[in-house]
Amino acid sequence: MQATTIKEVLQHIFDETAGGNGRPFVDALHDDVVWRIIGTTSWSRTFVGKASVLKDLLAPLRAQFDGANTIVAHRILCDADYAVVEARGRNTTTAGKRYENECCWVIEMKDGKMKSIVEYADTALMESALSPLQA
Repeated sequence: MQATTIKEVLQHIFDETAGGNGRPFVDALHDDVVWRIIGTTSWSRTFVGKASVLKDLLAPLRAQFDGANTIVAHRILCDADYAVVEARGRNTTTAGKRYENECCWVIEMKDGKMKSIVEYADTALMESALSPLQA
C-alpha cells in the first residue's frame, strides 16, 4: 500500500473519530489485528484478533465514557506499510472525570486494514480516570 493511500485512509478514519463516529475505525481493523498497549496498567496488554479488540478492549472502554469516544489526530506520518498517528481524546467518563489522553499509535497496514497497533499513551491518566480493565 502506498504511503499516500495509507495516510488518506487514516485521515478519513480520524476525521470521523473527531466527530464521535468510531465505525470507520472499527471497520478498518484487520480480522487478525494485534493491538498492544504499552505500560504496566491493567489496560496494558496485547489484544489479538478483531473480536478480542472489540470485546475485551473497546467495549469496556466505551462503557466508561459518557458519550462517544472522540479522538482527534494531530499528525499522521506514513512510510511504506506503517503509519504513526499522534492524537488526543476528548472524552468524559461516566464518573465525570475528564479523559483527554494523548496517545501515539504505530500502525501497520495490510490490505487496507490496520494489522497491528502499538499504543503509547498517558498510562497514569488511564489509571486515575478509568476503572481497571478486568483480566
